[in-house]
Amino acid sequence: MLSSVLRSERAVQVNIQIMRAFVQMRRVLAEHKDLAVKLDALERKYDAQFKVVFDAIRQMMAPPPEKKRRTGFVQDE
Repeated sequence: MLSSVLRSERAVQVNIQIMRAFVQMRRVLAEHKDLAVKLDALERKYDAQFKVVFDAIRQMMAPPPEKKRRTGFVQDE
């Protein structure tokens, strides 16, 4: 947000790079969506013998689970 308010050349360049990063993220997400649709079509086309393969591919496509970290002071007992 600050880079869009400031008027220096560096702030403008930072703002441009931020926008490019978001465009790239959107493109990657769209590509994964297309891949998921194709995978569903293949799964419907072939019988259950490939179910293990399709499940493994879906697991690799899934985002990693978020690790929850405790914040604050933890006292040893």
